[in-house]
Amino acid sequence: MERRKRRSFNAEFKAEAIRLVREGGKSVSQVAKDLDLTDSALRNWMKQAEVDAGKGPAGALTTAEREEFTRLRKEVRQLTMERDFLKKGGGLLREGGLDVKFELMDAQKALFPVKFMCEQLSVSRSGYYAWQRRPESARQASDRVLAEEVARVHQESRRTYGSPRVHAELRTRGQRVSRKRVVRLMRAQGLAARRRRRYVTTTDSRHRRPVAPNVLARDFSPAQPNTSWVTDITYVDTREGWLYLAVVLDLFSRKVVGWSMSDTIDRHLVLGALDMALKSRQPPRGLVHHSDRGSQYAREEYQQALAARGMECSMSRKGNCWDNAVVESFFSTLKQELVYTTDFTTHQQARLALFEYIEVFYNRQRRHSTLGYVSPVNFELAALPQKLAA
Repeated sequence: MERRKRRSFNAEFKAEAIRLVREGGKSVSQVAKDLDLTDSALRNWMKQAEVDAGKGPAGALTTAEREEFTRLRKEVRQLTMERDFLKKGGGLLREGGLDVKFELMDAQKALFPVKFMCEQLSVSRSGYYAWQRRPESARQASDRVLAEEVARVHQESRRTYGSPRVHAELRTRGQRVSRKRVVRLMRAQGLAARRRRRYVTTTDSRHRRPVAPNVLARDFSPAQPNTSWVTDITYVDTREGWLYLAVVLDLFSRKVVGWSMSDTIDRHLVLGALDMALKSRQPPRGLVHHSDRGSQYAREEYQQALAARGMECSMSRKGNCWDNAVVESFFSTLKQELVYTTDFTTHQQARLALFEYIEVFYNRQRRHSTLGYVSPVNFELAALPQKLAA
């Protein structure tokens, strides 16, 4: 069946059609048939005429109000498109040149009308279509292949990498490419790192237990592993309630060397993470162990565990989260790249996802900016005997 072509009618035509029904002695169906309309369209016109005459139901919009609403909706849609388009292509546009603009249009044509993009970029549609018909240059062919590789790296990073990490990964894979070119290709495809959310503190330091001085003193770059560890607790929201996660990081490589998960935030949670770290690393005596002033870390049982292994306790100053910035940064990354993007139904689902993120992705695959864009495990393998990172 051939699709009916959409037609448009002015106010005068509609008024006369309605008069044919009301004064011409014809039924709605007959008038609709005579004018090649649908019954529903004519009935809607009649209802709208009642509203315009002040006889319609309460809250119904008059024709003038509908037209104003439609105008405002189109204006909002236009402004939204302009914002989104310029947001995606702002960096590329600053580089200038018709080819750059046409490349941006080609990458975004599935999202924005060509006419709209031409207006925004002050280029002609004929020029864009002529550019499309031109044979692909060697540079364009290279860009096309590289853009696919950039998108693949971004996808493999769980859509978390920005241009610095994508560039580092491409260099590792043997691609001789500039950072600027990676930025351009990512922007053209709308690829970007996930944005961080504002940090919210959850430490409960309202207790009367003894606290240790800040021995670490923000020395976040020790020369050797097992010199300084940092630890903290965070929470993950699930439909079964909070799941708490405690971690221990070695500042040398930023590797998570110990972790523990529980639906209860107590001494067993933090002791579990510490126990895993001790068993996996077997650190020498004298290691500096830094935490916040949370009650779990100030408890006698935890302090006894540190003393038994000859570890020196260090705690952040009151109200100063920057004293434990490295582990806070890890939690921010974890939540941005995993927690905030997942609706966990159960604790078990969250446990498995956290385990896989920490042990598979973060420790062994994710490129860390502080480590020269290599993973914590690879950083240790390059700097130390292989057995240490096993």
